Amino acid sequence: MSLESNIRKDILEVGKRLNERFFIASNDGNISARVDKNSILITPTGINKGYLKEEQLIKCDLEGNKLSGDLEVTSEIKMHLAVYKNREDVNAIVHAHPPASTAFAATTLKLDEDVILPEAIFSLGKIGYCSYGTPSTSEVSISVEKEVMDSNVLLLSNHGALTLGKDVLSAYYKMENLEMVSRITMYTKILGNTKKLNEEQVDKLTKIKLEKGW
Repeated sequence: MSLESNIRKDILEVGKRLNERFFIASNDGNISARVDKNSILITPTGINKGYLKEEQLIKCDLEGNKLSGDLEVTSEIKMHLAVYKNREDVNAIVHAHPPASTAFAATTLKLDEDVILPEAIFSLGKIGYCSYGTPSTSEVSISVEKEVMDSNVLLLSNHGALTLGKDVLSAYYKMENLEMVSRITMYTKILGNTKKLNEEQVDKLTKIKLEKGW
């Protein structure tokens, strides 16, 4: 099985998981992955990502020109291309609207101001907060470019989340971790008396992350 065929299957699998976990609704969200140095596979517009077929994926170059595929590419391709052009280490991107994470994206609260879970350090790291941009326009890609150089997890103001990875599944797992941290943070704000990790504890976690190369 070729590398491209494996990538296509992974994109379909992630689309199913996003849909099953209600990280997307209707035809929301998009997924992309590098095929090689000069091309990517990306999901089409107007189709529920939980029911995609391999032949519905679209292959484009890094300027957004269609290389293969019959359907219309997602209108948010500019956001994906902005990441690939600025981060050669990123091979896959997942964009979704997980409820708790998107709720934080629609407030001025910062998920990483107070660390309450080791996973916030190990899995997420520094969260990028992107200013609002009108979906499908270059406003979004411009706001993403400002944050993407040192963050693999981005919250798009009043829009949703963007997670980056070395492959499709690793990008997706960051989305799962982001939503888990968002939900637990939200619950602690409701309950009150939150036990936050102190500076020494955070430093230890950061050191472990660096040593493990996570």
